[in-house]
Amino acid sequence: MRAIVTGGGSGIGLAVVETFRARGWRAVALDLVPPADGIRCDVTDDQQVRTAVAEAAERLGGLDIVVNNAGIGAQGTVEDNPDAEWLKVYDVNVLGLVRVSRAALPYLRRSEHAAIINTCSIAATAGLPMRALYSATKGAVLSLTLAMAADHVREGIRVNCVNPGTADTPWVQRLLDSATDPEAERKALNARQPMGRLVSAAEVASAIAFLAGPESGATTGTALAVDGGMQGLRLRPVEG
Repeated sequence: MRAIVTGGGSGIGLAVVETFRARGWRAVALDLVPPADGIRCDVTDDQQVRTAVAEAAERLGGLDIVVNNAGIGAQGTVEDNPDAEWLKVYDVNVLGLVRVSRAALPYLRRSEHAAIINTCSIAATAGLPMRALYSATKGAVLSLTLAMAADHVREGIRVNCVNPGTADTPWVQRLLDSATDPEAERKALNARQPMGRLVSAAEVASAIAFLAGPESGATTGTALAVDGGMQGLRLRPVEG
């Protein structure tokens, strides 16, 4: 299997590259700051995306898997961010996915096991405080995943997404570092997920690998939650 992973230089993306390679698959990381064997790619630049995807496909001898993982965060209510910030986050989180998928589709149509997996979020299906802009982009990713799955199912291209909860990634660590009380903030994030801890990047990567693999050949248009039970469970408070 031959794969490209956007945002593959750190966090979930890096974990995906490592998981794929552990399976014996070939994976190329596309990132603004790629690893030594990766390819530099700014997903907001259509020409750079097309060049990077073509280079990766040439290096790999084709493409079977695209993981649209590149993304940026945003904080605040609907009134806290100016138009420029809204446009910037949509440009990365939504249009970046569009550009990469668009560039990769001609190669995927020639694959016998084609799959696209988009990194979505619990923010697409649950209302989280101070995440209006980020949640809006991830809601778009969820809807786009379903639309793409419908558009390309008869071409033999499966399209799914994963919805991580709060994951233990460098981005989340930066949020914690900027908090007034990082330890208390981490404790609150842990408690928000029924399993009582953050999701690991490796756990999300394993879910992506499952959706990418031939064992999921009948699965398309699906959002797989990897959120410690956050979306589906409603637990009673722990009595002190």
